Amino acid sequence: MVMTRRAWIFMGITASVWGASYMFIKIALDDGVRAPSIVFLRVVFGAAILVPLAQRSGGFRGVRERRGWAAAVGMTQVALPFLLITYGERWIPSSLAAILVSAAAIFVVLLTPRMAEGDALHGWGVVGIVLGMAGVALLFGVDLGDDPNAALGGFMVLLASILYAIASIWVRTKLPGVAPIGIAASTMIAAAIATLPAAIAQPPEHMPSLGTWAALAVLGVGGTGLAFLLYYTLIADIGVSRASVVAYLAPMFAVAYGALFLDEAITAATIGGLALILTGSYAAVEGRPPWQPRPIVDRADETARA
Repeated sequence: MVMTRRAWIFMGITASVWGASYMFIKIALDDGVRAPSIVFLRVVFGAAILVPLAQRSGGFRGVRERRGWAAAVGMTQVALPFLLITYGERWIPSSLAAILVSAAAIFVVLLTPRMAEGDALHGWGVVGIVLGMAGVALLFGVDLGDDPNAALGGFMVLLASILYAIASIWVRTKLPGVAPIGIAASTMIAAAIATLPAAIAQPPEHMPSLGTWAALAVLGVGGTGLAFLLYYTLIADIGVSRASVVAYLAPMFAVAYGALFLDEAITAATIGGLALILTGSYAAVEGRPPWQPRPIVDRADETARA
């Protein structure tokens, strides 16, 4: 599978809207909307966009036969990581949450040989894992080290990145051939059902402002509905490892949004951790450093492997 122009365009759009999600979560939290309510409203807005599209296109046909795996992906790709990230953002900046989530690409590489057919790590892949973990350690040691609550929030977000990695592999291995729109819509339905009781138990502290409702709507429609549709399309088109390249781009958008709109500080540790995680993720996924050109692959051989 090769990177196409369409894949790069989809990656750019997905990264820009996904990167903004962390900012919108922070806006809702600051207005007294509790984490379960944010997640429930987010997936409901996302489902409102995705479910009609899936119904019209027949995208649910392949999901029905594998509804158990679709529900499992809904929990590990949506409900649980969304809750972990939203709870974590109570104590850490939105930009830092996005950087920690970007470690999902590293966990995809680590877990793929154990969960699916994949080569064992070697060479630059191992170097990439070490660099990425060094970036995570830098963020925890400098930006989060002095505050136990911040460290807890960071660990919650990091756990969410592991769940993202697991779910991404399942999408590729357990739901092959299923229309991306069907996967995206079914995961939103499963997540909405799973988070409804917690949202009822923990409603917003007060009626959110119009600006907060707008943030939640954009979070659900763009950062959830559109982003997940594009992400599942990328997994189907170019594979889970290359689709995880989105994780390289989203945190850069999130850091910019946080600094511009939320007055979040950009520390040296933030830049250093981001650079290490992204460089490590690239090396781990590609098996080569960023400055080394991609080896030329015979198209016939690549088509046969795909």
